[in-house]
Amino acid sequence: MGRKLRGLVGALKDTASFAAAAATTLSPSSAAQMAVLRATPHQPSDEPPRPRHIRALLSFGHGSRLSAASAAGALADRLRSTRDPSVALKCLLALHHVLSRGAFILRDQIPIALLRHPTSGRNALALSAFPLGSSPASFALASWVRWYARLLELLISASLLLAPFHPNRNPDDDRVTALLDRDLISELDLLVEIVEEMSRAPEMAAFEGNNLVYEAVRLVETDRLAAEHEIEIRVREMRERTTSLGFADSVELVCVLRRLEDTRHRPWDRKPTIGDWFWTGVRHLAERAEAAALLEEEEEKRRFRRDKVSESARLVGRVDDESSQPVRFGSSRWFNH
Repeated sequence: MGRKLRGLVGALKDTASFAAAAATTLSPSSAAQMAVLRATPHQPSDEPPRPRHIRALLSFGHGSRLSAASAAGALADRLRSTRDPSVALKCLLALHHVLSRGAFILRDQIPIALLRHPTSGRNALALSAFPLGSSPASFALASWVRWYARLLELLISASLLLAPFHPNRNPDDDRVTALLDRDLISELDLLVEIVEEMSRAPEMAAFEGNNLVYEAVRLVETDRLAAEHEIEIRVREMRERTTSLGFADSVELVCVLRRLEDTRHRPWDRKPTIGDWFWTGVRHLAERAEAAALLEEEEEKRRFRRDKVSESARLVGRVDDESSQPVRFGSSRWFNH
């Protein structure tokens, strides 16, 4: 009975939202509001957005810039205004689809719409304080909302991850080769941070049969596959540079790779997305970078000792030369009396 009542309340909320959007038919954003509401309904609470509703939302990227801005703004407003964790998670899934599959004109409007909110700052989605609710079920689902929002923020920062993964696609090889060592390590650091966040996923024990959470897991696994592919490209490139790395870059690279190795065990009992060859390559690169750092450290110590000896020799020579010469004072006024 309680579940039916909640379903009725959710249906009434959605009906009221649809009516509010229909009442503003003269507004250019009304169609976008309707599309967002249909993609993120309150009920059924355990089902992800339907594919046809996602397609309708993506269609706003094939029109004018105003149409795309309306869809992005409606989705951002829906995400920020709801306190229902299932609706919030549906908004995040819809946002993922827009970023990964939407036309450029639509994707380009998403950061603008998110940053327009007053609580936005470094955290574009501003959901770190999403209410956890009072019941165990709402608490668990709200925890997923907070975590998935944080993950999406990192994915937005590294937009290269949001394209569908193709095993034979290496579009970034040339660009990665042209990067400076410092920039390449910074990109690798961000990618590792994303994989680390994926490994912090909340427990799934409370979501048996919940297709909404399973859809989030499916998208995370797809993104992890893409992230590992991008990491592998950069690991392969760094392997060619270990002999020319400076001490600071070598140490930072070792730290990044050790963090990556700590994420090897996946948070879900599913098929691994990458083989042992990948982790073998990561371990070998870490060992080579560590050896390069130790070699550079020893060389720096030798340079320091040589400089110290050279400076001491110059000082001793100067003292010996000056000791045999008369000392002249700058003024003789005290000696002329």
